[in-house]
Amino acid sequence: MKQATNTILMIRPVQFRYNEQTANNNYFQHTIEDQEVETSQSKALKEFDDMVAALRVHKVNVVVIEDTRESDTPDSVFPNNWVSFHEDGRVGLYPMYAVNRRVERRQDILDTLKYKYGFKISDVLNFSGYEEEDKFLESTGSMILDRPNKIAYAALSMRTNEDVLKEFCHQFNYEPVAFHANQTITGLRLPIYHTNVMMCVADQFAVICLDSIDNEEERQRVVESLENSGKEIIEITEQQEHQFAGNMLQVLSETGDPYLVMSTAAYDSLREGQRQRITGYCPIIHSPLYTIEELGGGSARCMMAEVFLPLNNNGNHE
Repeated sequence: MKQATNTILMIRPVQFRYNEQTANNNYFQHTIEDQEVETSQSKALKEFDDMVAALRVHKVNVVVIEDTRESDTPDSVFPNNWVSFHEDGRVGLYPMYAVNRRVERRQDILDTLKYKYGFKISDVLNFSGYEEEDKFLESTGSMILDRPNKIAYAALSMRTNEDVLKEFCHQFNYEPVAFHANQTITGLRLPIYHTNVMMCVADQFAVICLDSIDNEEERQRVVESLENSGKEIIEITEQQEHQFAGNMLQVLSETGDPYLVMSTAAYDSLREGQRQRITGYCPIIHSPLYTIEELGGGSARCMMAEVFLPLNNNGNHE
């Protein structure tokens, strides 16, 4: 089993804007004064298209699906929060904290992957019923999956419930490594809303803000798990994490070459020594995502849902 895939699903936004429903516990979100919604959408669209182009230049398969105007989905550009795709053909659908994000779960997207692109979907495990209990687990935003070693790292928060995490791990045969991660907001230590803004696990290394894990025992457990699974730990600071330096994803090209994808803000925040340690394993792809980061509170990793599904015998990438 591979840690990275050469096929990425991305949703092209049609009504991107600041989402008030997610802002109360996503401290990465900020309004942009005097900026019209139409301006936000047009800037986000350019950032999205530029990132897709950057991935495709490096021969990464990108499946782009247009968002729909039929419902209010300002965060649809972040599909990795509602779905996960697995090598055995199974798909996970996840309980979402924000009500207006729940309509991002679209059957037609799964149908497109299956019938247009020839991917095999053997089963769909729908965890969204947990929304009725106010329990949430926002897919690979909430969980950082070490796929070969079957470990799910998860920073517990309003968006990452331990009961749902355990259910996911039971169904998909993962071992949970749960902990608490915080960031300083107006002098208070408050929970980080998604694990994937403070941690990235690649095939041979992990980028992580260990300073965000205040509990020493929890921090040590995460370190030991990473080291025991053969990962070199590349630490980032909280200041770098606030520039989305933890929000990275390793992807593969069609020929199997690995790359680490991040935003330009994340790349610029890294010290030269950190970049060298990363590029010792794989080159970096970075793209400017300033509007998406500022208003959406998410970055490059959030925009990519990894497609590990097997292809049918007659399947092909268009």
